[in-house]
Amino acid sequence: MNFHSTERARETASFREAILRGLPRGGGLYFPDAIPSLPLETWLSGGSPEPHELAAELIWPFAQGSMARGDLERICREALNFPFPLVETDPGRHALELFHGPTLAFKDVGARFLARAISHFSDRRVTVLVATSGDTGSAVAQGFHGVEGIDVVLLYPSGRISHVQEQQLTTVGGNVQALEVDGAFDDCQAMVKEAFLDADLQAARPLTSANSINIARWIPQATYFASAVRRLGPDLVFSVPSGNYGNLAAGLLAHRMGMPCRGFIAATNVNRVVPEYLETGEYRPRPSVPTISNAMDVGAPSNFIRLLRLFGDDLDALRSAVRGFHLDDAATRERMRRVHDASGYVLDPHGAIGHAGLDDALTRDPGATGVFLHTAAPCKFGDVVANATGHAPPVPPHLQAIIERPKQAVRIPATYAALRAHLHG
Repeated sequence: MNFHSTERARETASFREAILRGLPRGGGLYFPDAIPSLPLETWLSGGSPEPHELAAELIWPFAQGSMARGDLERICREALNFPFPLVETDPGRHALELFHGPTLAFKDVGARFLARAISHFSDRRVTVLVATSGDTGSAVAQGFHGVEGIDVVLLYPSGRISHVQEQQLTTVGGNVQALEVDGAFDDCQAMVKEAFLDADLQAARPLTSANSINIARWIPQATYFASAVRRLGPDLVFSVPSGNYGNLAAGLLAHRMGMPCRGFIAATNVNRVVPEYLETGEYRPRPSVPTISNAMDVGAPSNFIRLLRLFGDDLDALRSAVRGFHLDDAATRERMRRVHDASGYVLDPHGAIGHAGLDDALTRDPGATGVFLHTAAPCKFGDVVANATGHAPPVPPHLQAIIERPKQAVRIPATYAALRAHLHG
């Protein structure tokens, strides 16, 4: 299958080319020329298939023509080698735990798939350039560490990610370098986008992206949603904690490919540009506000355009599948406390917003089963969790070792000139 730019439809690329380029040369994001339709038995045949088997089924229509099916299955088997448990937190509400990979966050799936795809396709040394609001950076750092022929440069906003997240992305070393930016995530994202449009820089140092803007990060995440439907059936409402909206876009992609469900909640914090758009029809990107759910501190989400294109730029069609929801820090802490007191289940702040996002949906549709995506292990936000619940979540030994390593990062101002100078070396 080919992909085209969301800004210039005539600019196209194969699956391989779209992965290696990351972004179209003229701006925009890559989007498939057609949305494939998979038969109902793909989604409802029952049982609990291995995640890598389901991923290969979903990705193959996009990859066909660029790689052999056997190579895709190998990449999926290597990348998705951990489970996605479903845990009932209260009657009719389940946590889809996506933090059982090496960096304890949902980004592991896309980052590990992308690292192996680039290694498979690339015949020259490339630099993976990434802006992160938290977990993307650590997942990419671990996924690409030591991969032959690939350098990684991570940009993160100074003082706006958790200490654990910062340690995970600044202590890897080797072919992975962290840049601490004096600005917000939106500044980091703007700097990265400008680099991709810099033809002179690209000629000197070929770049690709590992953010959710890359199709190899975006598409594999559809596996989360499909795995839940295979195990719990079609009557699910998904509440998706959202910042850059790649995860929600992946769920909606699965839905457009034929996955049955009752709908989706775009759940976020006070950076509510997408819920606001769903309510008013006006899209007003703006500077992000720092919160305790920092991975969602995004004021101009890149994947917003994909949400629209999945529904033919029809707001009413998008509204038929997605409702918006937002929660402030005080209510997020209260939700963490309440769930812990009631059941002993421990939520991270992003999972707490996902959990709360189901309240109205389950009231409106009592026949539905709620699934919220629990996107990061609570220990990655230990101070926040302890303050909200009175109990500090245990830290696994391998994570404790990372926390104790010396930080290695280069601090730069939030300007493209500074990034360009660094990349030129």
